[in-house]
Amino acid sequence: MNRFFLVGYMGSGKTSMGKLLANKLGYTFVDMDARIEEKYLKTVSDIFAEMGQEKFREMERDCLHEVATFENVVISTGGGAPCFFDNMDYMNHRGITVYLNLSVPQLVERLSSSRPGKRPLIDGLKGQRLEQFIVDALATRQLFYSKAQIHISGTDEEMVEKITSLKAL
Repeated sequence: MNRFFLVGYMGSGKTSMGKLLANKLGYTFVDMDARIEEKYLKTVSDIFAEMGQEKFREMERDCLHEVATFENVVISTGGGAPCFFDNMDYMNHRGITVYLNLSVPQLVERLSSSRPGKRPLIDGLKGQRLEQFIVDALATRQLFYSKAQIHISGTDEEMVEKITSLKAL
């Protein structure tokens, strides 16, 4: 297949790893959240605030169906994208799915420094509240993420090594 879908929780590195993999493969990189923002001329946070999560998830599904027709592409999905509609099964049939599986402490560390307004689901959460939110969300999302064909975990350095080794696929 010539299409990779990177899935995982927010802050797991889908965008940075996606750019790295696309560069290594000579593929195009697409960040679905950025594509939605460009199309609707609104940030994801603004879409959530003005239209609600349900409308955003519909936009996200439409975007997924569009980019899943591209060839030689690495696609960074939103953290929730695999968990709505039939998106995870759809991605598994359209390309290679890669789950970037970070530990809760890794995610807390990364997300603690998020800019206000950048991640609407965790805006205003810090410390123990942020950690508990991540634990609860992962308990629900793990069912979907676990359907990915490839699972990658570890430190940033280990993940970089593992993701760049996907070139052999």
